[in-house]
Amino acid sequence: MKKAAAYIILILLISFQLYNVFAVQRFPKPEFESGYVQPSTLAPNPRAEALAILDIVVLFVTLSVATWMIIKKRSRDGVFWISIFTIAYFGFFREGCICSVGSVQNIVYALFNPAYSIPISVILFFALPIIFTLFFGRTFCAGVCPLGAIQDVFVLRPVALKSWVLKVLGLIPFIYLGLAILYAATATDFIICRYDPFVGFFRLNASFMMFMLGGVLLLLGVFIARPYCRFLCPYGVLLNLASRVSRKHLSITPAKCIQCKLCEDSCPFGAIDKPVPIKEKEESSKAVRRIILLTVIIPLLVLIGGYVGSRFHENLASVNHDVRLAQELLHPDKTQPESFEVTAFKSAGKSVEEFYKETASIVDMFYIGGWILGGFLGLVFGLTLTSLSIFKYQEDYTPNKGTCLSCARCIDFCPVKLEK
Repeated sequence: MKKAAAYIILILLISFQLYNVFAVQRFPKPEFESGYVQPSTLAPNPRAEALAILDIVVLFVTLSVATWMIIKKRSRDGVFWISIFTIAYFGFFREGCICSVGSVQNIVYALFNPAYSIPISVILFFALPIIFTLFFGRTFCAGVCPLGAIQDVFVLRPVALKSWVLKVLGLIPFIYLGLAILYAATATDFIICRYDPFVGFFRLNASFMMFMLGGVLLLLGVFIARPYCRFLCPYGVLLNLASRVSRKHLSITPAKCIQCKLCEDSCPFGAIDKPVPIKEKEESSKAVRRIILLTVIIPLLVLIGGYVGSRFHENLASVNHDVRLAQELLHPDKTQPESFEVTAFKSAGKSVEEFYKETASIVDMFYIGGWILGGFLGLVFGLTLTSLSIFKYQEDYTPNKGTCLSCARCIDFCPVKLEK
């Protein structure tokens, strides 16, 4: 029944968006052909400021309610209806913006470009979910994030993936985060926003390819739960790390686990750590050799990763608009007509030599960034190998604090009740 109600609400929201789109097409904006020049805006729109404040309040309230539902109330139904509200408000009403996932780029851009005045609303949308995660786990992912909420509705027939598959696919968000930081720091592009697979559904203005990507992810999410959240989301990397040190976290059972195993397959995200019995004590010489090997391998992976990243710095830099324009000016294709960008640059009267110097400095930034990005990915790969070689003993079924999205599904499977 809950799923059916969710689908009805989604259909109504999409229909409302389609009505708005057609209304815009039916009544287009007037065109001025008499030399009219639109005046520049001298002050922010008061309604925009009010909406920004309202967004912050709604974010804080939904985070608080979701956390209460998960930690205290232990209600999966409560989390579900918060997800529906989130899809309606942050998704279709606010059209996926402001987005905590994309705010990573704004923060990085502000750090590397002092002239950029970052709105306080963007800072709060970046910081509030992380603060809540540090204290209570990934309650933002549970139902407050519209990107995760719209995927959660489509989790119908989830299948379990092998642990090694989860580890390999789990490396992709780190790559995505590294590239997003690099391109934001160099003022090249905001790739998280550009390739957001679901904002097109919220706004109904995405390209055909982005609609296809979002549709494929939603259909894939029927069987592989929340593929974007688990295997792509760059903001999820930060929440994963913050959640590992969270003070409180969702627990499957409110009291002592009775080992009934009913929750064993309840998590569609593979985020429940099962009991691991004590194995035979490892010889100390083997443990020492493994530690020594890891202390050598990890720095080596960092150096190799940094070197490989630096070798690809020109390929990474080619995404930058100015670098592409400089390459086109330096090596023009005489078989093709001159591009609009080249014509515009020539008409601006800017010195070509000065422009080459500017783009050369951008390429140099990518060379340094390539070293840092490659070294970061090498470190991530090395730490992943380390985690696979470490034995972790535990007695009960417990959520993995890093990968658990706090959806509260496992709670409904536990027969243990809270002692009064």
